[in-house]
Amino acid sequence: MIGRNSGRTVPASPRASSVAIALMVTTCMAGVPEMAAAQQSQADQKPARKPSALFGKHARQTAPASAVPVPASPAPAPAAPPVVAEVTVKTITIDGAQRLEPDTIRSYIRLREGDRYTQAAADQVLKDLFATELFSDVQLRNNNGDVVIQVKENPVVNRIILEGNKRLKEDKILPEIKLSARQIFTRSKVRADVARIIELYKRQGRFAASVEPKMVMLEQNRVDIVFEISEGPKSKVRQINIIGNEKFSDGELRGQMVTKQSRFFRLFSSGTSYDPDRLAFDQQKLRQYYLTNGYADFRVVSAVAELTPDKRDFIITYVVEEGKRYKFGDVKVDSQLRDFDGDKLAERLSIKKGQWYNAKAVEDTVDSLTETAGSFGYAFADVRPDFQRDKDDLTMSVTFRMAEAPRVYVERVDVNGNTLTQDKVVRREFRLGEGDAFNSLQIKRSTNRIKSLGYFQEKFEVEQKPGSAADRIVLEANVEEKPTGQLQLSAGFSSLESFIFQASIQQNNFRGRGQTVGLSVDYSRYSRAVQVSFTEPYLFDRNVSFGMDVYRRDYNSFNYFNSNRNTTYRQATTGFQARIGVALTEYTSLIGRYTLNFDNVTLDKDTYYLNGQCSPLLAGRYLCDAIGKRTSSILGVSLVYDTRDNRLRPTRGSSLVLGGDIAGLGGSVKYARLTANASKYVPLGHGFIFSLRGEGGAIKALGSRSNDPSIDDVRLTDRFFLGEPQIRGFDIRGVGPRVLRKQYSGYDQQTGAGGTVSTDRNQWVDDALGGKYYYLAHAEVEIPLGSGAREMGLRPSIFVDAGAVFGVAHPQTTGAGTLLYLDNLTQKLTTSSKDSSGAVNQVAQKYDEVFVGDSPKPRISVGIGVNWNSPFGPFRIDFAKVLSKVEGDDPKAFTFNVGTQF
Repeated sequence: MIGRNSGRTVPASPRASSVAIALMVTTCMAGVPEMAAAQQSQADQKPARKPSALFGKHARQTAPASAVPVPASPAPAPAAPPVVAEVTVKTITIDGAQRLEPDTIRSYIRLREGDRYTQAAADQVLKDLFATELFSDVQLRNNNGDVVIQVKENPVVNRIILEGNKRLKEDKILPEIKLSARQIFTRSKVRADVARIIELYKRQGRFAASVEPKMVMLEQNRVDIVFEISEGPKSKVRQINIIGNEKFSDGELRGQMVTKQSRFFRLFSSGTSYDPDRLAFDQQKLRQYYLTNGYADFRVVSAVAELTPDKRDFIITYVVEEGKRYKFGDVKVDSQLRDFDGDKLAERLSIKKGQWYNAKAVEDTVDSLTETAGSFGYAFADVRPDFQRDKDDLTMSVTFRMAEAPRVYVERVDVNGNTLTQDKVVRREFRLGEGDAFNSLQIKRSTNRIKSLGYFQEKFEVEQKPGSAADRIVLEANVEEKPTGQLQLSAGFSSLESFIFQASIQQNNFRGRGQTVGLSVDYSRYSRAVQVSFTEPYLFDRNVSFGMDVYRRDYNSFNYFNSNRNTTYRQATTGFQARIGVALTEYTSLIGRYTLNFDNVTLDKDTYYLNGQCSPLLAGRYLCDAIGKRTSSILGVSLVYDTRDNRLRPTRGSSLVLGGDIAGLGGSVKYARLTANASKYVPLGHGFIFSLRGEGGAIKALGSRSNDPSIDDVRLTDRFFLGEPQIRGFDIRGVGPRVLRKQYSGYDQQTGAGGTVSTDRNQWVDDALGGKYYYLAHAEVEIPLGSGAREMGLRPSIFVDAGAVFGVAHPQTTGAGTLLYLDNLTQKLTTSSKDSSGAVNQVAQKYDEVFVGDSPKPRISVGIGVNWNSPFGPFRIDFAKVLSKVEGDDPKAFTFNVGTQF
């Protein structure tokens, strides 16, 4: 008998009424060795088996892939096969088949009835059957020409089980595993799956990961395949060595690489992990760095990454050859385009003869010439640099050849991928239409306008495809819609204000029409406000915008008496604003608006009135002056200039808004107000973005309210206020002129003598008065992070804010040591020391009332902030330190707000 089996027995242990058998992955599975046929005697026929490879736990595969596991003990060598007597095959019988039909098994072998049964034929039968990977054991018996093939089928996979995987979840690993339930188990498939799992961990930088496959025997010849995974630590880059560099230091060259050496201060950097793809990219970065500095012959001779013996880290070694440094020779332009003169183009190039050679400057010149040609309608202009190297003079002459190309026209504009947004919303942002001459500048502008909508992916680009003819082009807007609804929440807490809550909900692409609908609610003990807004950017499908806001705002100020909060005054504003905008040029628009407000400022008459009049001693003269109802009818206009590449998240460009408002076309309020707002965004390179923003305003009353110099002609409700969120580092309305009432404690309750002024600002009455003039400036640098942080949506920044609000008439104050009494009969505050019966009232309050903060001196704060596109919505947090303030300002170091999108 000739056969092949497992060759040895693996001790079994019970597991869920099954038998766990270790599966060994070794290189001996790559093929089936030659099987020697055994000579069988006619009287006593004993099968001779050749052992097959097994999986065992000693055969664990680990990275690197070149490591070959060694079995714990060698497999027994097969006995020397006896000589096989050659006979004619009469019958071929299959024994032991369960799932496979005997005829199917016979079809796998070449031996047929009538053939000579030889040693080579018997060996070929075994080879043929094991090659199918359907059998775990095969034996042959020859009874004088009656051949019996005894088979043992491979089991069927019941399920795949992963154990030990924490860093990579099952949904990442299972799709890579080819073996699945109800498939025939084969060792080659398991071996391949082990290699795939290890490769997944290599991509994650875990080169010490290992996988041990095991098999659990079940009834009915079924098995569970268990992959026991040991993930190991993430492989870091311990050291980067550079050999052959003389012109630049190791530190300079390492700074150009994406891969970084693992150090404690790079705890959150993703660049310290080893990645073979990143290694190849770093070679390109080195080459680019040398080429931009004139070393045209530079090359990386070799780049080797060695795994440390503990398989935890890598040591990377680069061998470089710098070569000589070149300068630019003659720089020419050879243009075959009829509208371009090569000599004149060459004169305008930034590259000049005698400058150090710079490959990046050559690339930029190619892009510039291509864009210039595109702006004249040559969409498919082909610009190629032709280099002439002079190794003797160390010069590199460049000729930019502009091949002949036809002038191109737009055949059609296609919009794809928009499921909610209507086509017209995207098409109206295109600066080119069907039949227009192609213009690359207009394509770029169209791309920026579509990005600024905020409806689609950030990396959107208008794609250019060849049309039906050589002079035709198809423009495609392949968009990916994103949530355009915004739910923003911000909250805060203070011992004075308790809970502060702000919420707004806004849909920027209502029903896919590009309309904006919003609702905002603010609630705190300072203020309560509700606003409903609507904006139509293209009224009646024309380049005219229309918007309207309807709102109600309540603002309260208060003080404390016997730990009870008392409202000093309440301002309620109800109104609406309608606006309409018209585009004057591509970057300039004019916006007109009309605002109608109904204001009502009231005080508690029982508390702050004496003899039917507001008492300046109880309420303050500045509050008494603000009492009353008034109507404001305001007509305004704004001139807007905007070249930013993205209105939502600009990276370059500038904006300027000049506004003017006149109140007095009806109503009881009359004033003129001017405002200005400007911003500039500059990319600094390497992902850094610098922004500079400034604004200011002034207001002047058109008429006099009183001859009293302590009463300002501009009402309290019309002035400018400054604080959070305009200037970080200060509380709401925390900057500018204000009246403070600083309470005393420990004074005599009968006479009011003695006592000390409280230093707890929360116990003061703080009434912001605003100002007639203000200015505000912001300087901010957005800092790029690694790829991991970018994927999380983290965008940190450092900032400097400066500003002030000032210019208000000095109100009359009661000064220091002012006393208020508690009436014995009415239990209300009064300025009289005796009640109506003549009895002496007790002192209820003693305070100093001062006017502070009216200064144009800039308030300056510096800080850091982080924008985070968190899973629950956009999150903004700021820490600010006040560097400059004046007496009375109210600092606040920490602010945050959070929202979500839908």
